[in-house]
Amino acid sequence: MIPTSDDGKRAYDLDRAYVFHSWSAQAALDPMVIAGGSGTTVWDHDGNEFLDFSSQLVNVNIGHQHPAVRDAIKAQADVLTTVAPAHANLARGEAARRILDRAGSGFGKVFFTNGGADANENAIRMARLYTGRDKVLSTYRSYHGNTGAAVVATGDWRRVPNEYARGHVHFFGPFSYRSEFWSDSVVEEGERALHHLRRVIQSEGASSIAAILIETIPGTAGVLVPPPGYLAGVRALADEFGIVLIFDEVMAGFGRTGDWFAFQSLADEGGDIVVPDLITFAKGVNSGYVPVGGVVISPSIAAAFDESVFPGGLTYSGHPLAMASIVGALDAMESEGIVANAKRVGADVIGPGLRALQAKHPSIIGEVRGLGVFWALDLVADPQTHEPVAPSVIAALKKSLLSLGLLPFFADNRLHVVPPCVVTDDEVARALEIYDRAFSSL
Repeated sequence: MIPTSDDGKRAYDLDRAYVFHSWSAQAALDPMVIAGGSGTTVWDHDGNEFLDFSSQLVNVNIGHQHPAVRDAIKAQADVLTTVAPAHANLARGEAARRILDRAGSGFGKVFFTNGGADANENAIRMARLYTGRDKVLSTYRSYHGNTGAAVVATGDWRRVPNEYARGHVHFFGPFSYRSEFWSDSVVEEGERALHHLRRVIQSEGASSIAAILIETIPGTAGVLVPPPGYLAGVRALADEFGIVLIFDEVMAGFGRTGDWFAFQSLADEGGDIVVPDLITFAKGVNSGYVPVGGVVISPSIAAAFDESVFPGGLTYSGHPLAMASIVGALDAMESEGIVANAKRVGADVIGPGLRALQAKHPSIIGEVRGLGVFWALDLVADPQTHEPVAPSVIAALKKSLLSLGLLPFFADNRLHVVPPCVVTDDEVARALEIYDRAFSSL
């Protein structure tokens, strides 16, 4: 997709000559050139527009170029563009307060980082220092970032060439459609997954385990909404064995599931919410306008460092431009009802639309799962055996979607439907029509 305009061609040529891309063999790359964006739409230098149903890396929750976030960054740049983290700064304090207000009463402090990976790094560090233990348990179907401990906590293939950190143990979380536990129901899947986790804790030695680190809803692994009672069961195991429970909400947080945090979307029928000890976040907190992440810390863990030094920090922790972007984003999301829109459009439009799409294309769409603006289609070659489609099918589907004006997000055999939280009913309807045409073309 080499652009024909002068600016587009120059951008493409500079990229191919000088930019080293992540997770890629470099020679075969053919990157799409993005010139601009607004709301749920991006365009290239040739004027071709695309519905962004990837939200880039599932992070542009507030949409592209939201004026409230842009204005907040500009206003802060006029006052103070940078400050060392040791100093107090108004934008940082305001950002932390807003995050804590949305997290709820179970939390007391926020430690700011540069992104989601180093948020997980520092959450792991806090858990190890707080407990005096070393091991970290995380699932095989997970992604926690590309830094030392975070990538080893990750369960997918990216962990294997990077296993330099110590003390990491993996287990299987629940996934009824591709069960590791021979379960016959969602309830049974949750029960057997919890039994499996208990046995892993016992076998590893509970007194050696500092933390259980899980994505509240695993994202890149397939938008795996946990069965009812599973998170409560993990919380109970953590409490029983004195283990710190960390929810990674880097992808799932700040409106993506239709609530401020994903754990709030998973309350049981009685309204009870499972609260972790630490929450890691990034992405949706400011929609990626400026790099930022952080750890939301429970009062007991925060208090453990009142007299003991926390041996961690970053030059750009709580960077003023990033903090201003958080304030601008969260205030706009609240005042404009953006989180409520994500909940409504997911329940009333995206979910029903994707299930209708599955009914029309049952030979390839094996399962639809998700909530809010956080959905995945599990694509199969055989709906009976659940055999995943071949990579060539994914490549053909991606090419078709782009030609029809939609920017998709694929992971393995899955098409993730993850538009910004500001998406409208009409935009969803247009996307569903494009998906239908692309599947029909196969």
